[in-house]
Amino acid sequence: MKLLIPALVSAACAFSSMETMAAADLIFHGGKVYTAEPGQALQQAVAVENGRILAVGSDAQILKLQQPATQVIDLHGQVLMPGFIDAHTHLVKGGLQMLQANLDNQDLPLAEFESKLRQWRDDGRARRGPFLYVGGVPTAYWDELGELQQRFNQGEWAKQPILLAGGDYHTGWANQALLDLAGIDAAKVKSLKGEEQATIGHDADGKPNGFLVDAGLYPVQALLPLASNDELLKALKGAQSYYHELGITAWMEPLANENPGGDIHNDSVGVLPAYRMLAQEGGLTAHVAALLMADSKATPADLDELDKVRQQFIGVDNLTLPGIKIFADGVAEVPAQSAAMLEPYSNSKKYGELLIDPKHFGELVSAADARGWLVHIHAIGDRAVRESLNGIEQARKDRHSGIPHSITHLQMVNPRDFPRFKALDVIAAMQLYWAAADENSVDLVKPYVSAMAFLHMYPARSLLKNGATLSGASDWPITTPDPWKAIYQAIQRVGPKGVLNAAEDIDRQTMFQAYTLNAARTMRLEQSIGSLKPGKQADLILLDRDVFTVKPEALRDTRVLKTWFAGREVYSRPGDKL
Repeated sequence: MKLLIPALVSAACAFSSMETMAAADLIFHGGKVYTAEPGQALQQAVAVENGRILAVGSDAQILKLQQPATQVIDLHGQVLMPGFIDAHTHLVKGGLQMLQANLDNQDLPLAEFESKLRQWRDDGRARRGPFLYVGGVPTAYWDELGELQQRFNQGEWAKQPILLAGGDYHTGWANQALLDLAGIDAAKVKSLKGEEQATIGHDADGKPNGFLVDAGLYPVQALLPLASNDELLKALKGAQSYYHELGITAWMEPLANENPGGDIHNDSVGVLPAYRMLAQEGGLTAHVAALLMADSKATPADLDELDKVRQQFIGVDNLTLPGIKIFADGVAEVPAQSAAMLEPYSNSKKYGELLIDPKHFGELVSAADARGWLVHIHAIGDRAVRESLNGIEQARKDRHSGIPHSITHLQMVNPRDFPRFKALDVIAAMQLYWAAADENSVDLVKPYVSAMAFLHMYPARSLLKNGATLSGASDWPITTPDPWKAIYQAIQRVGPKGVLNAAEDIDRQTMFQAYTLNAARTMRLEQSIGSLKPGKQADLILLDRDVFTVKPEALRDTRVLKTWFAGREVYSRPGDKL
């Protein structure tokens, strides 16, 4: 891999006044230091003062800042980088999932799953009040609706309401006892119109079969009791520790006004009280950009109500509230097929569900932009992506705010829209761990979308070639939040069914930037984090291998040895002797 060319002149200027600098309280030296600053080569050493980067440079330059009280760490040639940033994760929801019954997308035989459900029922992990709830269910289960009905609508389960939530967080299955409680029957199905009817799976006679997607799923989820603030806090603490172990020191929480599984209204506070509670304890050791979800059909007037929620949490340490999140569509996989497409799905001849109103969406984006808020949009289908860009284009016509709006997921993007990301300064927040030839892409999408749409699935290189800024994101807990697995996948794009569009691969240097400075910009925090630049906060990670030279397969298994937040160690791998 070609290393970046050093900016020698500016480096010389930066250290010409080294002797006048204050002494460092922490020095790292003898390593390979990746700063994530554009145009800067690998450095050897870093000095930290009061939790901020004081200087970066050679060992000789930085060691001059040592004083008797300075803590000096010899890196022994190992790689030091900025803390990684996840530009789209449902962290508290993931923390809850770690505590509750969850299949983690394991496609277990239904007999084995039933045995697990009994165990989780008895030990309480699946219990949500009078309901049984299991998350992370593989969507392959929706191909076995008949067996689900046969197993879980009779015998010991006949009167026990059960909800199986798909690992995609857009689909689920409810047994008959739960459908009855929710008032979902043939009459309910017949009352729905158009695309709405597809949100409740049903037989030819209209009788529900238990399958639910998006708008059909939400009212059923709302029946389950929500987690208390204390439970949310416990989940947050566990998830934050997990993220520090992965070397992640900042993230965007895009549905911060949702208590996982509950409805979201303009006055919902969601998981924000948990973040405030942890910050008040002095335990929020990460930068969190919390977004409030606005309804897909929201009007500019709704932003006044959302701002009332924002104001309640302004000033919380390490927490910012920079804008809003909006859903433009759903998911592409069969049987849901709620992602909005430019061409219809071949099996249903339908175009999916565009949740935003193209005639008025630009007004909402522009109104948020005028407030100084970023807009972060969920768009999976190529039509949803196009209409999202159209909305942002309206804001850009109205003013040149410089606010980095972003679109996340971007499973399918029409080539006509590639150059618009640069032209409109829209960040592509991509989950490139998903860029694999696997069941989801090859079996559940490819047969039903146009050849053009599939050809450009997760079009990372096409977007990059057209000048787009890519940021790294996980969408945890849908899939792993481990950045190194996503980096490997972005490079290789390999899966159990081959390689997914090899022409869309990208290099490791691009991915390192995606998870550092670019992700910081997605959160509007690039002036304070995202690179090792004097004045920025000292969020750093130490790695167990040379990620600049190892083969891609070895990148996937990279481990973080230590993580520092504001110069303070917040994670150390057991057995590490540094």
